[in-house]
Amino acid sequence: MIQLPVIPANQTQRKPDWLRVKLPVGKEYRHVRGLVDEHKLHTICESGNCPNMGECWGAGTATFMILGNICTRSCSFCAVATGRPLAVDLDEPNRVANSVKLMQVKHCVITSVDRDDLKDGGSTIWAETILAIRRESPETTLETLIPDFKGQWDNLDRLLAVRPEVVSHNIETVRRLTREVRIQAKYDRSLECLKRISDAGLRTKSGIMLGFGETEEDVIETMQDLYNVGVDILTIGQYLQPTKAHHPVVEWVTPQQFEKYKEIGLKMGFKYVESGPLVRSSYHAEKHLFDMQ
Repeated sequence: MIQLPVIPANQTQRKPDWLRVKLPVGKEYRHVRGLVDEHKLHTICESGNCPNMGECWGAGTATFMILGNICTRSCSFCAVATGRPLAVDLDEPNRVANSVKLMQVKHCVITSVDRDDLKDGGSTIWAETILAIRRESPETTLETLIPDFKGQWDNLDRLLAVRPEVVSHNIETVRRLTREVRIQAKYDRSLECLKRISDAGLRTKSGIMLGFGETEEDVIETMQDLYNVGVDILTIGQYLQPTKAHHPVVEWVTPQQFEKYKEIGLKMGFKYVESGPLVRSSYHAEKHLFDMQ
């Protein structure tokens, strides 16, 4: 059994002032908010209480989660329920595509739970969802935040074949803490997944959360590992503990340290680095559609 760090009860974990979030405002946000309410649409932006929802919706970006809301894995940082997922909804690609069209999404981010219970890892629904969105909203660009498919690369290839504009797979934490934070995942398998995405000639993206107890040396090592396998876009944000049953926040990383990591990443050669306390995987996603050279 993996032992998680224990934070003494008398040690305060009050969030620092720099994690305060502004209320969503703006004409574009209000427009999308109205469509979501009117048509009872579902986005992970809302269900995940993303701190950047107002900013992203204002920029025409929204994130949808497919393949249900029960995951076959039990990562210590994640609030998604673990268990036996329901049967695949074969009409989900059409429903998601309809939501994207109704919301007039300019840049759509798709993510999913891990479906290790399925022979194809959910890759068929992934591919069909991308194709359905393109049929309904041909001007909408797509980013896919994907699982590692347990290293069954034919399933990854099925998704890569429909060529979304950006393919993302989050390594989440540093090598030293992977077994503690991502219990069923493997650090090197994630690197292999990202290398295959990059080798396919697609914009490749990954993300790291900080605050699990990693050192600066750990973080820089992981950044270098990601760059070495061809990652173009890197996001770095603060881990926030969903419940007391999840991995504790060991450290509140300062905005100055996040800025330092951004500078280090750009010097390494990443094309984009989004680094800050409130940064999440899809933060400023619409800005990552650079031309592949």
